[in-house]
Amino acid sequence: MRIRSVVSASLSVLLLAIGVPARAATPPSAFGSDYDDPRTPAPAVAVPHTKHCEVQIVRNQFRNFDPYRSTYTPPAGCQGPWSKVVLRMHGAVKGVQYDRLGHLTIGGVGVFRTSTPEPSTDGIEWNVEKDVTSYSPLLRSPQPVVMELGNVVDDTYTGVLDITVTLDFYTTDRHTPAAKTANEVLPLQDQTRDGADLRGTATLPRNTTRVLGEVYVTGSGGGCEEFWDTSAPAETGYSCPDGSPYREVDVSIDGKLAGIALPYPYIYTGGWSNPYEWRPSPAPRAFDIKPVTYDLTPFAGLLADGKPHEFRIHVDGVPAGQSGWFTVPNLHVWTDAHRAQTTGGLTSYAVSPLAKTDNVAGAPNEAGSVDMTASRTLKISGYVDTSAGRIHTTVQRNLSNVSKPTWDAGESRDALDASWRDTETTISNGRVHRTDLDYGKNGVLTFLPNATIPGGYDVVTDLKIHDTIRTPGLTTTETYDGRASWIYGVPRDQRHATGTQTVRFRAIGHGCFDHTLTAENGVYTKDFYRC
Repeated sequence: MRIRSVVSASLSVLLLAIGVPARAATPPSAFGSDYDDPRTPAPAVAVPHTKHCEVQIVRNQFRNFDPYRSTYTPPAGCQGPWSKVVLRMHGAVKGVQYDRLGHLTIGGVGVFRTSTPEPSTDGIEWNVEKDVTSYSPLLRSPQPVVMELGNVVDDTYTGVLDITVTLDFYTTDRHTPAAKTANEVLPLQDQTRDGADLRGTATLPRNTTRVLGEVYVTGSGGGCEEFWDTSAPAETGYSCPDGSPYREVDVSIDGKLAGIALPYPYIYTGGWSNPYEWRPSPAPRAFDIKPVTYDLTPFAGLLADGKPHEFRIHVDGVPAGQSGWFTVPNLHVWTDAHRAQTTGGLTSYAVSPLAKTDNVAGAPNEAGSVDMTASRTLKISGYVDTSAGRIHTTVQRNLSNVSKPTWDAGESRDALDASWRDTETTISNGRVHRTDLDYGKNGVLTFLPNATIPGGYDVVTDLKIHDTIRTPGLTTTETYDGRASWIYGVPRDQRHATGTQTVRFRAIGHGCFDHTLTAENGVYTKDFYRC
């Protein structure tokens, strides 16, 4: 049985759940008709002690695939500039429902990508928040709002997703300055999609000095590309013959490769064939799909000519014609307040070809494996002539991925041992900024006939995940360690589902934060802080 959700048709992701303190309770012997409201161990977004105003932008019960539309209007009582802007979402659902993917745009710019937890019969609620201060330039004027959260409600799948989204704006004072952000945030215009490719254009200001790109990107939709990190070639007979378990998200400008990145291997709340693995806490980032970011500043001088430029987002490694990837790109642009026109160009350009090996074993109806190693580097330099003088910028990106999916004959046992490393270093006139992403999965899924129930299968998962982000002065690490089992192919009240999970979030740098949650059979049994 492939590592996939046998109970999920479309998958999703929801941001940081900020819950009430866990209740002290003796866990049941198995999952019942209810479980604790979902939470994650990450801290709430830090906010200043200044006046703040709330603007509601979404209030809807999602029952189908119709997008929700509204209009955002800046808060009259908290006029900008702002010191912080926080998006907060509240959700509620009960009954039976799959996990669902959601996405929110403001002014055509993607600002929030999320999914939902699978509910209990009695119902759950969850709260989510995200720092969206970087989108402040977009929020200075009225904008159209669109939220997509496709859902199916019928006699079987009864869960209606009741969603509210607000924006909280925090003002400034003499102790709290305005946040430093880009001057403009732009979506791509005239977008076209073709499989794993997206193309669009953008016309940047003539006085551009710095450009950052971000792409909300996930393999999703219930197909094989949702489980891309366990792909295998067709000759092995593996159930999703998507070639190699390597994917890369590339950005090109006017046909020239400008950025490379590794996508994050998301697991949604029906993933790894076991929804009980994620009750009540989801896998890391499952409630917070972070955009992949690219420093495109070496191209800033070329983009500041007032002409439209083509941007292409390509997911490398996807079989030709294969769909299943969601990409929403944005551009964050800084401008020169004292010059109407900046100019510049590239000074050096070096992008290595992908170095990848796949040692493949196995044939149809046999045990098999793919032992894959991959690496790639990029180093691009450019300059921009500004009112403050010439600014030289060099961006270096290093990617590495080691992945080994293995399976027994008939896929009664699937395993994955994989790690990813994505490091970007930017040097601008001697100032160095480095972002180091380090994440991994190590787990086993077994799917075997139940010894006593005809037609029933015992599904057991055992999985560890780590997600580390290192930036100057701050390192955060989120870990997941869980084991769950249930009987597949029987009525819900005969599943005899059990599960234990421990999730932990640590932040070291500007102070210390260390929070651990442990749950058994859906009930939080430990909730403690080490700092």
